[in-house]
Amino acid sequence: MHKFFVNRNDINDNAAIINGDDVKHIYKVLRLQVGDKVNINNCGGEEFLGEIEEINKKQVIVKFIKKLPLNNESNVEVYLFQGLPKSAKMDLIVQKTTELGVKEVTPIVTERVVVKNELGEFKKIDRWCRIALEACKQSKRSLVPKINTPIEFQSLLEVLKQMDLIVVPYENAEGYGIKKVVNNIDKDSIKKIGIIIGPEGGFEESEIEALEKLGAHIVTLGPRILRTETAGFVCMSLLMYELGDLGGLKP
Repeated sequence: MHKFFVNRNDINDNAAIINGDDVKHIYKVLRLQVGDKVNINNCGGEEFLGEIEEINKKQVIVKFIKKLPLNNESNVEVYLFQGLPKSAKMDLIVQKTTELGVKEVTPIVTERVVVKNELGEFKKIDRWCRIALEACKQSKRSLVPKINTPIEFQSLLEVLKQMDLIVVPYENAEGYGIKKVVNNIDKDSIKKIGIIIGPEGGFEESEIEALEKLGAHIVTLGPRILRTETAGFVCMSLLMYELGDLGGLKP
């Protein structure tokens, strides 16, 4: 069953109006016709089974049949705070963490970030949002993650106070990994997880000290040094396996 994400402004109690690039995709690529069934997601976690009522080159109207109970979101919320990387690495980070189930992605500016001059290019946020949306379609998620504008490190410290668990992979950490973190916490109390990933140059020791004061778990991901675009995937996958739904729902 094909799924389409539709802005809430284009949805009422009985139907959805599909606009934009999806219209051409529906009639020219998928070759869907009036009467075909599709799933509609309102970009807020609600999904509906619908039937195509009208197709033209500008829009597709889908009449709702029923609301669906399906929800593919994890039982824990993962918030990724990613040190801004160079080039298009953030595209990959947004895409893959969306597939894994991330709730929000926030680029952060740390001492060793080398792309500070690009912070004014907020068109990148629009691109990352489009990438997240496409990844949601591919992975059949029920909720599109929020992609935030970049924040400074001091602002990050304030945001992290809302997290139940803070995990920071660090190349100089030894002997304390995800397994020990999970064994030392009350799993049932963890609903919001903050993962903080440094940029290509890593963290300054003063930044690690500030995170430790907040109660962050400074962990190793193993004996091999991972790239900034890899570390987030690995850390999130391990935590989602232990606390979320990767590998099957926990009893």
